Amino acid sequence: MKLRFAALLSALCLAQTAAANPVVIAHRGASGYVVEHTAAAVALAHALGADFIEQDVQLTKDSAPVIIHDTFIENISDIAAKFPGRAARDGHYYAADFTLAELRTLRLTERGTAVPGQVSGGRFPHGQGRFTVQTLDEEIELVQGLNQTRGLNTGIYVEIKSPARHRKRGLDPSAVVLQVLSKYGYDKPGAPPCWLQCFDRDECKRLRNELGWRGNLLLLLSPKKDKKTGAILQPADADLREIATYANGIGPSLSLLLAPNADGRLADTGLAARARKAGLIVHPSTVQRDRLPEGAASTDALLGLLFNTAAVDGVFTDFPDLVAGWLRAREKNRPANASQTP
Repeated sequence: MKLRFAALLSALCLAQTAAANPVVIAHRGASGYVVEHTAAAVALAHALGADFIEQDVQLTKDSAPVIIHDTFIENISDIAAKFPGRAARDGHYYAADFTLAELRTLRLTERGTAVPGQVSGGRFPHGQGRFTVQTLDEEIELVQGLNQTRGLNTGIYVEIKSPARHRKRGLDPSAVVLQVLSKYGYDKPGAPPCWLQCFDRDECKRLRNELGWRGNLLLLLSPKKDKKTGAILQPADADLREIATYANGIGPSLSLLLAPNADGRLADTGLAARARKAGLIVHPSTVQRDRLPEGAASTDALLGLLFNTAAVDGVFTDFPDLVAGWLRAREKNRPANASQTP
């Protein structure tokens, strides 16, 4: 009985340590309120209390790093109208087929409601506003400028998008991104907060071992299903230990961390605890108040599961103010004698 109690106490201390100072990562900026990856989304995320602001980086035809998430940019811009007949053979428009000067002419917009991926009609009105493409340099300068004027140290969280697809076109987004990060001091001792992230395992290894990135590195994990049962497959402990040889953390989909139990309520899968045991930080994606996972009763309930039960180290969210506010309330309500360390 004493051994079981000691093990339980140890687990509780580990959870408290992991979640002592969780971070709020603004997913594509404050994308729940304004068009994603625009200067307005960055500025609003900074004002709403994000600890990090995310940048999804693709390269243009002339190798400029632009902040665009979607593979097909006709869903988020007026590119089809501006450049008729310039679609690729598959009918889609890719950033890598256009120069930076050409992409500068585009008007970015919220996805239309008829387009797959539109979260909610409650988001910024489709087709409204005059938003333009940002480069990685411009976004970094905006964040660093706001840090100076507001006395903060908000970090950046850069994703390398589709590196293999870029390389087929003779482009190397990882090399370009590292050059930009070096230009702004993110590879120096005492550098501003910065993470690199990618879904591509080989590219994460290349960033660490070949290109020499020594900063924080996150492997993004999307759910994979068993072909026979349809059940979501969990990373094995050995896989997590292997990831820890080159990455500092994982960014799993919420469905890998939380799953409905027999009565339909969300429950912790145990992945976060296993990842921490392997020495990995856990930053799951994405908390969206207008797209809650099946079994989540509310945004507050979801955040409770993530931070109090799974004890994650931070989350990506479209609504940074909601998560930052929830964390402040939790800290305010924490008993004065509650320990944050084992």
